[in-house]
Amino acid sequence: APPTNPLPSPPRRPGGPGSNPNPPHSMTLIIIIAIVALLLALLEIFVIPGFGLAGIGSIVCAVTDVVLVYNAYGLWPAVGAIAVALAVLGLLLWWVARSKAVDRMALHATISSTNATEAQLSVRPGDEGVAVTRLALVGNARFGDRVVEVKSAGSFIDPATPVRVVSVSEALITVEPC
Repeated sequence: APPTNPLPSPPRRPGGPGSNPNPPHSMTLIIIIAIVALLLALLEIFVIPGFGLAGIGSIVCAVTDVVLVYNAYGLWPAVGAIAVALAVLGLLLWWVARSKAVDRMALHATISSTNATEAQLSVRPGDEGVAVTRLALVGNARFGDRVVEVKSAGSFIDPATPVRVVSVSEALITVEPC
């Protein structure tokens, strides 16, 4: 009697050698999911600010697409699909960087206002005053009848210590002990 194999044989794919085990609609589905992934990525980049559902959906579609290619056609076609996707992404980024699309979306306004108060704007370099609070780098100082926020030039300054203005830049007034 011939020896019997105690292990069951693996299931065979339908069709003989050379037959296409993949249904014809699998490539159509792969292409549709790839287009949806691309459209969601473009929507995320150009329409919806931030990283949201469209970006996550694009990533999910792209990963699903690669998994479908792997399941239907094998490892090397899946690697090829990843390479093509990366090439398309690279070309898209190159095109966006070279086009004026980003310039049209960018804010070109200049800010000409300041958040400095009238009291801060009236203080000049060389003015002398007195620290009202401890300047643990930042605190308040009195210059005449004006109390303004100041920054120490480097050391801690105790209250009631005479100070001199070193520099003034908009709302930032830098002082040092006299």
